[in-house]
Parts: sequence; structure tokens; C-alpha cells
Amino acid sequence: MSTISTALRHFKEPTKEQLTQIFFSLPSTGSLDGTEKTAEQHVEKMEINAVLSLGVQGVEDSYAGKLYMIAPYLAFTSLDRKSVRFTIPLSTIRRVERLNARAGIYALSLSTWHGQKIIVQLTSLRPTADLFCSLLRDALKIELQRGQMKQVKGFVKTCYSEALVSDSSTVADNEREDGSLISEEKENAAPRESTYHGGLGLRFKFPGDPKKLREASKIKLWATYLRAHGRNLTLLRYPQCTRLVQVGLPNRLRGEMWETLSGSMYLRFSNPGFYEDLLKKNEGRTSTSTEDIEKDLHRSLPEYAGYQSEEGIGALRRVLQAYSFKNPELGYCQAMNILAAAILIYMSEEQAFWLLEVLCDRLLPGYYAPSMHGTLLDQRVFESLVQRTLPIIHEHFQKVDVQLSVASLPWFLSLYINSMPMIFAFRIVDCFFCMGPKVLFQVGFVSSILMAHQMLIRCFTHSLAILKINGEKLLQIQDDGGFLNLMRDYFASLGDSAHPNSTDPRARAITRFQELLLVSFREFSVITDDLIVSERKRFRNEIIHNIESFSKRAAIRNLKTLGRFTKDQAGLIYDALYIAMCIVPPPAPVNPPPALLTPHDGTEEKPETRIELSTFQYFLCEIATWARNEKVVSNGFQHRVDREIAEHEFINRLFFFWDTSCRGALSFQDLVSGLDGVMFNDLMENIEWFFNMHDKNKDGFLTKDEVLTLSESFLFIFRYEVGDAYLGAVSRFMTNAFEYGDALLPPAEDEDEETRGGETEPRVIESNQPYLNLATFRMVVLADEILESFFESDLTNSFRLETLPDAELPMSSSGLLGDLWSTIATDSNKKIFNMFTDEIGKTIGKHQVIHRPSIGRYTKLEEPKARESLLTPSMRKSPSKASLAAPVSAPLASSSSSALAVDVKASPSKELPTIPPSATLSPMVQAVNARLMERTPFAIDDAKDDDYESDDDLDAGDNDDQVMDEVDAFLEAHDSGLTDADQEVANGMHPLNLHPGT
Repeated sequence: MSTISTALRHFKEPTKEQLTQIFFSLPSTGSLDGTEKTAEQHVEKMEINAVLSLGVQGVEDSYAGKLYMIAPYLAFTSLDRKSVRFTIPLSTIRRVERLNARAGIYALSLSTWHGQKIIVQLTSLRPTADLFCSLLRDALKIELQRGQMKQVKGFVKTCYSEALVSDSSTVADNEREDGSLISEEKENAAPRESTYHGGLGLRFKFPGDPKKLREASKIKLWATYLRAHGRNLTLLRYPQCTRLVQVGLPNRLRGEMWETLSGSMYLRFSNPGFYEDLLKKNEGRTSTSTEDIEKDLHRSLPEYAGYQSEEGIGALRRVLQAYSFKNPELGYCQAMNILAAAILIYMSEEQAFWLLEVLCDRLLPGYYAPSMHGTLLDQRVFESLVQRTLPIIHEHFQKVDVQLSVASLPWFLSLYINSMPMIFAFRIVDCFFCMGPKVLFQVGFVSSILMAHQMLIRCFTHSLAILKINGEKLLQIQDDGGFLNLMRDYFASLGDSAHPNSTDPRARAITRFQELLLVSFREFSVITDDLIVSERKRFRNEIIHNIESFSKRAAIRNLKTLGRFTKDQAGLIYDALYIAMCIVPPPAPVNPPPALLTPHDGTEEKPETRIELSTFQYFLCEIATWARNEKVVSNGFQHRVDREIAEHEFINRLFFFWDTSCRGALSFQDLVSGLDGVMFNDLMENIEWFFNMHDKNKDGFLTKDEVLTLSESFLFIFRYEVGDAYLGAVSRFMTNAFEYGDALLPPAEDEDEETRGGETEPRVIESNQPYLNLATFRMVVLADEILESFFESDLTNSFRLETLPDAELPMSSSGLLGDLWSTIATDSNKKIFNMFTDEIGKTIGKHQVIHRPSIGRYTKLEEPKARESLLTPSMRKSPSKASLAAPVSAPLASSSSSALAVDVKASPSKELPTIPPSATLSPMVQAVNARLMERTPFAIDDAKDDDYESDDDLDAGDNDDQVMDEVDAFLEAHDSGLTDADQEVANGMHPLNLHPGT
């Protein structure tokens, strides 16, 4: 079983519009059911230059930037894109008015739900400002009609910040110093009802010592900021907000700020009740993801008290299962349980569900996919940046063969939660949601700076004592295990003083973790989001190639049997399959149907990738020469080869013939086994394979309709062959098959001996009556040299396993020229160019199209010599004409290569076997018969007059001896088919063996 994914091939660089939505943490415009919101489509997106200021003088400075209208949101960012930013749902705007400013100034005053006033001065031209205001007015009307403004009141009650800034709130009286609820501590006491959301920390306490974490001071600072700059849905992110996040979020406010900074709050606001409905809809449902979730539940932060109880385990189970139900293609991946368990400490189940959605889809794309391509890509970017900024440490790692990703991969995958103490890891997560993924790289660099210091010690002996101590430890590192142990010890000591021997008490109070953050944001501020995006583009194709190579090896390794193929040959089959899947993506892997009997080992089959008929056509096009239409086109400007897939019932029949499990789709194993059943066959095995493929009911017989279908398969395979040799072979096959089939039919019950000897009416044969068995089919095929050579070698050789060129990877746009070229060099534009040159070639008379033959054995218009018919004279005189009812006026002319040597002069009145009436034949067969009917007459075939005699007729006796010599040579060459008695009779017929008196 193997799962093959081509998702990486379909990666596209985000557009400018998508980058804007990502920057402002906006959800996608589509609804969760896949439909677009029609009301929002009428509001055009627009951006305009503006200056932002608050309504209160002296509170904040004014910032110039851009104001974005992205219905149903209004967003702003300063020119440096980091000082000031906000994203406000239009439904939270209560009032918009134009200020009476001096001439030439266009200013708007926005009053939000929480009472603050935002002054926006539009600095663009007057018509542009009028258009922006018109769009804003239309969008506000739409929000009013949708009823979104009524939902704001109920939603903000679920946010703790509302109670925090309220002067009349008593929530602080019911909380401990760390933010957990006091009422939860009493035994047998029901939890106090509260409208605002919270996590497991309310009941099981939050990690860390609240006094050391200075929770009370943080709460006061944040309460002051939220009163002046809005909160939850209307939060304005000024520079002070970033500084407060770097200091650390208070436990009680952490969950709400995570969903506000990440944008998951907008998803929860626009989709009320979705989480509960999703759980109810999928209650009791099981899948591979749910089974994997159950395995990892008790391995998710087991040291935390909340996950030592069924309450915490149940909440974690529901969140992970809900996400797997919403995103079945992704399902569940390891390390998702660590993230979900961490955020559930501070957030409710619904909050955690939407934050997990944002993490996996937008903030960390590809991190938790089955291939983990996002994580591997960032690891490659991280190693590249280490090589650029810390070349000494990189060289040392290369020298001792230490893999940096061994330690850094868990850092990125779990957001340092599994590597550091939780109180420090959550501080990094705070900065991650506020400042973006670059935080992971910056912290990773500082964690690796110890090795850089060690290298400096080797050059400068007069270094600080602490660097010397670290240097001595690093000198002992010779493998990955030593590196991991050193990093583990370092992370365990993050709470220790960074300068324990300093005489300054303020210096001694600085911890190693504070030093870590300080160095991260100061010395490595050059690590920006733009730099990370650029490096990702640079290494994406390399990572895709590595992942595909690994997936290919895994798919071949997971095959149950290779048959007679080698691993290299199976790899060529995989390449053809992968290219076909890139062109026509198959459906998502699904679980196999439940079996009635469970295997003895109790294991169940895992999901596997299966291709449908449309993908199979492209796959077979790469493997079989007759499954594609190749045209060599010359038009005076270019010489190219156009390839198209061929469509025919024979390909469909082959698809279902290889579908041995009757699932309507083929797996990689099915394709390998199917090709193994034809590519290594000899003559007799190929004949049997072809016969069985056309035997629908597998009874060992072909009906008359199946014989016609088999003939059409021949015509399809030979459609582009040079000359009429193959067409004549198919015609002779049909003639022989129907004549032999009629001859072998059992006599009717009411037919007596006298009736059998005379002429009778054609007998009607049922469509499902067995007509031709394998032995007869084999004899008819062997009667023709062309068909025999086809089954002996040509059929097998038509399946070609060749090294295919690598599929084109998605192009990474690099500047203006890259964008321009990616826009021009598209498949549709190439087709238009080819059509244009073809039309010019037709005009100047240089357009030529040649079809490549599938077999290509005969390259001249010469036909091979005919063989003798396998049918005996008695069989040819069979009166059964059920299938030979064509009009006498259109007999089948016998060509020079006919397998049935009919002497027209000897028996002109004898009825020749004909093929069935045209009404029962396909247009392709009718065309072949018509082509053969129009055979060019040759002078040598003309019958001479009786009075025309030559001198050669006098030597007839010599000619008879020559004919007998040829018969004798033929019998000697084919004596294996004669019995001893027939051999004696043949020897007695030789003229030299005849007595003179006879």
C-alpha cells in the first residue's frame, strides 16, 4: 500500500492579493462549504494612501501608510509595515463621518464598537477618495443587511478583555494570582458559569510561578493599553503592543491575544456554532486519523496536570478529531497533538480549533502535511542562513558530520514547546503570533551561536570565561548525540542567570532566556520575512525533488510483489504514473472497503492512492505506443511532435481487466502486476492474454460480438501502420474466425442427415452463445504471419519502459522578467502559437502531418506472403452461414496476401465466406472492408482466353514436378502437425514413390 501525492507539483506562488490577506491575517474569501459569498463580490477591493491618528490628542503619533478596503474588513498598515497595523471587521464600525477640515484635506472619523475614534486622513486625489468612501458605504450596508452587526454584542462577551477593562467587573476577585479560578479548587463544587472563554489552566492552573512571571504587573500594563487602543475585534497594534508581547503575555489574556494576533478570531466570529455542529455531524465516525489521534493522546504534554485527567484528554481528542473531519486530506499529523495540547491550556476548545486551522493552513503551511514539506523546506533555509551568517560553525558541523536538522527540526515542528520549559516556550509562541515565522529562525540562530563562540575561542584565547566554558564543551562534540545533549542542557538552564558572577545586581537578574531574546531581536534583525520568502523560493524545487525521490523509493519498497520487474523498471513505471497524476490528479486516498474477514494479524489496510480511468489513459500513453496519437508536424517554421492520448474501448477494457479487486480504480501495485502479465509473455501467453481480456464472462469462449470487439481492438492497434498488410491481416482473421466458428458449431437438434448435406437457411445464433474457444482462436491467429509476429514480439515491445523527462516544477517568479515569462510561457499560449504557424504553413503549402506507427515493422507498401489456411476443405464446405449473410453482389476480394487461397477459376459458383452484415459491424470495420473491396486490379491476375496458349503450356509436366517439390518442402517444414499415418500418405504421394504400373 502506498500513498502518492502530487500536491507539491501544483504549488503556486501567492498573488499580491493573497499576500495582502496573509499580512493582515484575514481569512479566505470563500465560505467553509466551498461557495463564495455573493454579497461580498459586489464590493470592489481598494487601497488608498492615508494618515492614521487617534481621536485623543497626545496619546499616539500619526503614522502615514495605506488603508485597505477588503470587504468585510478594513485594514491599515504604516509605510514600514511594522510600526502600526490594524484589521477591523466592518460590522464593528458604528459610525463614519467626514470631518470639517480645511480645504484640500479629506478626513474620516471612524467610531468603533469599543468607543475609540480613529481619524483617517485620505491623502490621495479627490476622485480616488470619493470612490473609496463610496465602496466603504456600500460594504457597511451589506454588513447591516447580513445582520453581522447584531452578532458583535454576543461575541465580545466571550472575550476576557471585556471583563478586564471594565471598572465594574469582579472577575479578579474569583481568580488566583496566576489567573486560574478559585472556585475550581473546592471539592464537589460546580464550576462558576462565565461567558468568556478560557482553557484548562482555569481549572488545573497555568505553568510557572506567577510572582516570578510578574503576572499582576503584566495585567495592569495590558489593561491600560486595551482601554486606549481597542481590544479583541477592534485591537490597534501600535509599537507598544509589540513590546508588551515581547515582555510576555499574562496567562489569563494569552489565549485571546493569540487568536487576535493570528486572525483566528475572525474565523470564530464569522462561523458561530461551526465547531459544535461539526462534532455532532461526525459523532461516532472513525478513520485512520482518529486511530492515530488515540495513539498520541496520552503522549501530549503528559507532565501537565490537565492531561492526566479525562477532562483534558477529552478536550484534546475533540479538537484534533474536529480538525481531521474538516480537513480530511490533511487529517492528522504527528506534532499536531503537541500544539493542540499547548494552546488548550489557555484557550477553549472552539478557540483552539480555529487557531489550529490558522497554524496549519497559513502560518506554518506544509509543516503538518504527510510529506512535511514545509518543515523540510524551512530546515534547508535555516541551514543556508547558518552557512551565510555563521560560516565557521557550518564548516565545523560539516567536518564532524553533525546534522543541524537533527536538533532544529523539533524546534520548528513544535514551536520549541517540546525543547524548552513551557514557560519559556510560550514566550516564544507569543512572539511568533505577533511577529511571524521569522521568530523561529531568529531564536534558532541564537541557540546555535554557542558553536560560533566556540570557534572564536580557538582563534582568540583571551575570551570571556563563559564562552571558554562553552567552547570546551563544544570541542568534545563529535556526533549528533553530543550536540543534542549540549542543547538540552542549555535549554534546561534558561532560567539561570546569564551573568551570575557580575557585581551588578541588575546584570545578575538577567536570565539566559532574556539574553536569548535580546540577541535574537537585535543581532539577527536582518532575518526578515522577505529574506525567508526569498530563500524558500530558492530551495523549494530542491526539496520537492528530494521528497519525490523518497516517496518513489517508499512506494517501490511497499509493493507486495515486483513480479519479474527489477526495482529500476518499477521506478520507470512509477515515473509514468506520477506524470499522469500531475496531469490528471486522482481522487484523495481513501480507506479500502471493510473486509468480511479480518486478517490473522489484526491489521487493516491503510489508505492508498488509486487512479481512475482518465488518469490511466495518460499513464498508458506514456507506456504503450498504441495508446497515444503521435503526429510529426512540419510547417516550414518548426518541426515538432504532438502527442495526444488515444481513446478507445480497448483501453477501457484493459483498465477493468487490471482492476482485479473490482474497485473501479487502479493502485500502483495493480499497474505493476498488470504490466508484468504482458511484458514478459511469449507467443502463446500473449495470445491467451489477449483472448482473456476480451472474454467478459470468463467462460473460456468468445461470443460473436466479442469476436467483433476483438477485431476492432486489432484495428485500433494497427490504425497508423504503413500499407494494407495489417488491415488485410485483420480482414483475414475475421474471415477465418467466423468460418471456423460456424464450422465448429454443434448441429441443431431438428436437423437430420439429409438436411445437413444440402443447402440450408442461415442459422440464427444467440448473442451470448459460446462461439470461439482459446484453442480455435490460437489456430486462427497462427494462420497469419502478421498476427503471429504481433503476438510473438510486437505486442510485448509496444510496452516500453523508458526514462521519462522530469515533470516541470512550478516556476518561481523572480522579479518583473520572471513574472512576465511565467505569464507568457503557458500551455495555452504554446498551443495558440502552434496553431498560428500551422495555418501559415498551410497557406504556403509546407504543412505536413505524419502519424507515427505503433508497431512500425513494415515501412514499405509491400505485403508479406500468404500462408495456407488452417481450415480443411470439409470445414470450408460447412453449410452453416449464420454469420455470413452479406449480399452476394459484394464478395470479399481475395488479396495476394489472403490466408484463404480461393481458386476463382476452379469454382466460380462456390459461395465464399463473408463477414456479417454491415449493420452489425462498427464504422471502423466497415471502412476496412470497403478499402479491401477497392483493391487495385493487377494484370497478372487477369484470366486468359482459352485460345491463348504459349509454348510454356507444353511443359506442364515439368511444372507439376516443380509444384510437388514445393509441396514436399512445405510438408517437411511443417511435419510436426501431421500424424504418422498422414506422413505415410504424404510420402506415398511423391512421384518418385509411385510404381510404374499405377
